[in-house]
Amino acid sequence: MAHEDHSACIDACLRCALACEHCAAACLKEPELAEMAACIRLDRDCADLCLSTAAFMARGSEFDRALCRVCAEVCQACADECARHAPEHCRQCASACRDCAQACARMAD
Repeated sequence: MAHEDHSACIDACLRCALACEHCAAACLKEPELAEMAACIRLDRDCADLCLSTAAFMARGSEFDRALCRVCAEVCQACADECARHAPEHCRQCASACRDCAQACARMAD
C-alpha cells in the first residue's frame, strides 16, 4: 500500500500540521499580536498544506512527490519565521517544520 511506503513522511506532515495549528492559536494570544501576523499566516498555510500532502501520499496520488516539493518549501519558510520568535510554541513549531521539510524533501527526490 502506498501509505506504508510513505509512513515516515506522512507522520512528519501530521506532526507538523498539529504543531502549526497549536502555534497559530497560541500566537493569537500573544500580547504583541501584530508582530505575530506573519507567523500565524505561515502556520495556517503550512498546516493546511501538510494535511493535504499527507492525504495525497496516503492515497498514492501521482502528484504526491510534487506536493512534497512545495510542502518542503513552505515548511522551511514556516520554520524560519517561527524561529524568529521567542515563545516556546514557536520554537516547537519551528522544530516540527524543519523535520517535515527534511522528510518531504527526501520524498520529493
